[in-house]
Amino acid sequence: MACRISELIIPCQDPQRLAAFWCEVLGFVVLDPDDHGAIEIGPEEGFGGLQPTLIFSPTTEPKVGRLRMHFDVNATDRDQDAELDRLLKLGARPADVGQSGEEPWHVLEDPEGNEFCLLRARLS
Repeated sequence: MACRISELIIPCQDPQRLAAFWCEVLGFVVLDPDDHGAIEIGPEEGFGGLQPTLIFSPTTEPKVGRLRMHFDVNATDRDQDAELDRLLKLGARPADVGQSGEEPWHVLEDPEGNEFCLLRARLS
């Protein structure tokens, strides 16, 4: 039997802000805020489905440098340009991690500077 990713933990300075941003990006809902300030988000069906949940865990430490791991996202109901516009309006910012400009993806940062990529393919 193999494992699968069930949760991803993201340390952040403002869990509420990041949870709201990623709920909008991914179409997730808040599942379980805890007494210590962490907020879990995921698909409406909750924990244990095909998609992992995200837990935004409070920290006072700022993000330093590039992440060693990042998210790649794909639009589900629009083309890449329209999704890029939507993500920028939600608060994402373009990020420069040394790309040439010829890549078929866009490198972005969430409101706390965590890098993620918007890929070209549309998923259903």
